[in-house]
Amino acid sequence: MQFIEVSKIKSKLSFLFLFITLALITIGIIGALNMHSMKKNIDSFYFGSLVPLTELNEILQTYQSVLALTLYKSKDLEIKPSQTLNKLNNSLKEITKVWTSYESHFKEEYEVEYIQYLALEIEKTNKYFLKVTFSLENEKRISHINALIQKLINYEVEVANYERQKFLFEYNQTITRLSLILCMIVGGVLILAYLVFSSIQAEHKNLHLATKKLKKVNKELENVSYTDSLTNMPNRRYFNIVYERELKRAKRTHSHITFMMLDIDFFKQYNDTYGHVEGDRALRAVAKVLKDTLQRPSDFVFRLGGEEFAVLLTQVDESSSAKLAREIGDAIRDNKIPHSGSQVHEFLTISLGVVCCIADDALDENILISRADEMLYEAKDTGRDRYIITSNVSEAKTKKIEDLTA
Repeated sequence: MQFIEVSKIKSKLSFLFLFITLALITIGIIGALNMHSMKKNIDSFYFGSLVPLTELNEILQTYQSVLALTLYKSKDLEIKPSQTLNKLNNSLKEITKVWTSYESHFKEEYEVEYIQYLALEIEKTNKYFLKVTFSLENEKRISHINALIQKLINYEVEVANYERQKFLFEYNQTITRLSLILCMIVGGVLILAYLVFSSIQAEHKNLHLATKKLKKVNKELENVSYTDSLTNMPNRRYFNIVYERELKRAKRTHSHITFMMLDIDFFKQYNDTYGHVEGDRALRAVAKVLKDTLQRPSDFVFRLGGEEFAVLLTQVDESSSAKLAREIGDAIRDNKIPHSGSQVHEFLTISLGVVCCIADDALDENILISRADEMLYEAKDTGRDRYIITSNVSEAKTKKIEDLTA
């Protein structure tokens, strides 16, 4: 379950990363396309308007300065006619070259007619200058062609202004679109990130709750595995854990440790006489007496199986252990649970085998159990409804036998 939840979180984070990556790529592509469009506009502005203006001004300068000045000098005989003709030819060739370049630029349909008209006028003017005669007509021709070119220059300036305003407008529109798209993408990323991390947080919370529930269930299962279902007492499995732990602790401190084993007298006959339902009730009654009598934190009671119970005491000497064994037997008898099948008493009774000693490093961990079992069987063999206690775990002769009915 935990692996599945972690996989879901990883997949969502991967999706978020992929989305952000695609968003950034999209922004880059859109930005590149818009920048390319902006570049075209800039090219159109500079090379579509400024270059033509430069070319027209160059033609105008050639007519006004070079041609006119050459003719004036030719009139005043400052230069030879052959030089004048050569200079005029070179200037007219330059004008033709520059005009050809100007005509090659893109023109709108409504511009073509005027361009064609101006081309004819330039051609006429160039042919006229080849006559190499200076007169008032020359000045009129230059003034006429200058006016036509100036008109075209003014037009190109207006186009340039228009292109500039158009460029600025499209630039602002592009910036606005990019800003809007960027805001939308960033907003989308933030919203998606919020949703993803909210989902992750919710799943983490659910995972935490599930983990707590699992721990609780595991604890309950552990308790069930360590608890006898009939009497709700710790069972043999839990006894093994506690016994080992408490024996080690007693050895470290060299303190008293007591182990009791007890059986219900003639319990088989009780079941045969009253049935197993009453037998279960009798077992629960014995368990209740043990719990009520032994309430110290260091007192442990167990159901080992069938009608057999065990008691483990720490920090209790031999006399106190004997006193507790008597109290347990008396309390069970005082419940006055009828037992017509018993051969020792009219009510339900128990027999106990008790071992009490000071633990040391030489004490074998199994000796207490085996000695208590020996004492229990001896209590049964000597008449039942009694306890037998010993403090010497190595010699069976050192023991105290007490009839609980005495």
